[in-house]
Amino acid sequence: MDQAIYFDYAATTPTKKEVVDEMLPYFTTNFGNPSSVYSIANKSREAVLTAREQIAKAIHAKDDEIFFTSGGTEADNWAIKGVAENYQSKGKHIITSKIEHHAVLHTCEYLEKQGYEVTYLEVDEDGLISVEALKNAIREDTILITIMYANNEIGTIQPIKEIGQIAKENGVLFHTDAVQAIGTEAIDVKEYNIDLLSMSAHKLYGPKGIGALYIKKGTKMKAYIHGGTQERRRRAGTENVPAIVGFGKAIKLAYNNREDNNKKLITLRDKLISEILDKVPYSRLNGHQTKRLANNVNISFEFIEGESLLIMLDMKGICASSGSACTSGSLDPSHVLMAIGLPHEKAHGSLRITLGDRNTEEDVDYLLEVLPDIVKRLRDMSPLYEDFIKKS
Repeated sequence: MDQAIYFDYAATTPTKKEVVDEMLPYFTTNFGNPSSVYSIANKSREAVLTAREQIAKAIHAKDDEIFFTSGGTEADNWAIKGVAENYQSKGKHIITSKIEHHAVLHTCEYLEKQGYEVTYLEVDEDGLISVEALKNAIREDTILITIMYANNEIGTIQPIKEIGQIAKENGVLFHTDAVQAIGTEAIDVKEYNIDLLSMSAHKLYGPKGIGALYIKKGTKMKAYIHGGTQERRRRAGTENVPAIVGFGKAIKLAYNNREDNNKKLITLRDKLISEILDKVPYSRLNGHQTKRLANNVNISFEFIEGESLLIMLDMKGICASSGSACTSGSLDPSHVLMAIGLPHEKAHGSLRITLGDRNTEEDVDYLLEVLPDIVKRLRDMSPLYEDFIKKS
């Protein structure tokens, strides 16, 4: 292969040329600090306002409900810690799920050490929470429900509208980590009764190092970072104007072309799922069959190690992953796959393929050509597979 085929768009995406072009003047020509008063600064300030409008429009929010962050992880931390601090007089109980991103799980674990109680909802074999279990978990001292919009590993989309309605009926704030869903899912924070929503630009062909937190007007949130008046005195620090401009452009492009992009991705996704399951025995799809992100394929192969599979795919010029990029250096099996009921040996043999706008049908055909042989070669070296064949 002359060039690698990239199948890891859930980890990050290439920044689009149109996005880079939009950003460039704010590094050199329009470089002013938005807090200053002269004309160069005015251009920077106007650019930040425009980007805020673009992001707000994409999720049906108001401009002044969008607060820029360094990314999705900071947005998750701000949302959860902010509610914990500002609503502790009402209670110290938080509800989340066992398959959240570690930015949520580790934040909840931190709060548990500060005296908060956290309920971790189970999920079914498809990765869906039970709406009834959520209702039953709510207590008088519950202050926050934080459930991700769509899972970054298995692609399952949660019943966000129902969760938002339950939260509203019980007077509980609802935060959703929408980092993987933003740009592909039609998100309406008003219709879905979402109080806080985290997002990140680099998942939708924008730059790294910039994200945002939607905070519904009226939600009590004190300053997260002190030191200046930026972000309406809630997050101090000079604005990263080029990145903010890039985020606005990227989200605008994503939603202008969302339906066409999703149609293409779903076609490639479904072809991969059906043909891999057909060509490779002892394989299973992880995540919901239909309630899943348009670009996500996660399949477990029995009797092999995911790391070996990735290395051999890389030798064939294919970039994929075995789970979240944030935990790819860990030898532990995916907490998401364990939560949906997979035993260690099956969880270790997972492959996550996430598609993007550069992928073609030829890319998919190439993967389908080389993958079965790689799995077979790895199984031929596996004592587990040898024992299984002997017993069969």
